[in-house]
Amino acid sequence: MSANPAQRLLLVHAHPDDESIGQGATMAKYAAEGRGVTLVTCTAGEMGEVLVPDLEHLAADRDGGLGEHRRGELAAAMAALGVTDHRFLGGFGRYHDSGMAWHADGHAIAAPETPDNAFSRADLTEAADELVAVIREVRPQVLVTYDQFGGYGHPDHVQAHRVATYAVALAAVPSYRRDLGAAWDVAKVYWGAMSESRMRAGLRALRDSGDTTTFEGMDPDGPLPHFVTADEDLAAAVDAGDFVDHKMAALAAHATQITTDGPFFALSNNVGSAVWGTEFYRLAKGRRGPVGPDGFETDLFAGLDVADGAEG
Repeated sequence: MSANPAQRLLLVHAHPDDESIGQGATMAKYAAEGRGVTLVTCTAGEMGEVLVPDLEHLAADRDGGLGEHRRGELAAAMAALGVTDHRFLGGFGRYHDSGMAWHADGHAIAAPETPDNAFSRADLTEAADELVAVIREVRPQVLVTYDQFGGYGHPDHVQAHRVATYAVALAAVPSYRRDLGAAWDVAKVYWGAMSESRMRAGLRALRDSGDTTTFEGMDPDGPLPHFVTADEDLAAAVDAGDFVDHKMAALAAHATQITTDGPFFALSNNVGSAVWGTEFYRLAKGRRGPVGPDGFETDLFAGLDVADGAEG
């Protein structure tokens, strides 16, 4: 990647591993093409469930230390994707994973107790200012984060959406916090999404293969979780099928959170790049660019000139 790439993408995620699940293939593709890819992770994921028996002592309810371990996992995942610019919002340890609980309806909700410096409890302006500084430094034409529900309701995902949305607005105001750099207006903002048609096709392939346990309880023809988006609401589909192996390697690097016999790898083994090789997006800010034969933009920078994104 050149020192000053003409096209620059900024992603804002809540915990290590979220980026690889949602946009790992896109990140690898763009990095390989020499485009700027910057990841901002808002917490170290200290409250995550440890899936590796030998590392269970790192859990928050035992010895602790999971955040530092996941910091290393994230670095390994970024190496697998070829991404060299990855940061923690406000610096490592500034904001703590809030934890979560499950609602009876199947989506995440706030945990009964949260740490004092939990990201979900952070002052919105203070957290947004940390991101404003990054936006004004990197000057991305495109920013990717979660929808208003955080995909599945996790309070840190919801807060990342709020922080990213507010920071984009503040960063564009020339008179706002001049000490954080020159104003920059991000031209396009996307929310990561999962295509309903692709998810149903993937589930159908799993069930047809005899696999009834992966994504247990999900019916290919029945109701789907909140993170699945109707195709009519999608704006972009980035085909990064050549980089599925990079995405799988990044997922494997997040070993405390994702197992190689888990649902992501099961889908990959049964459906190949059909599910994970193309990543989908909803357009939240900016104008849709030219579309491909499926009616989706095929590039998040579609319709943008190199100079798009305005400096104050």
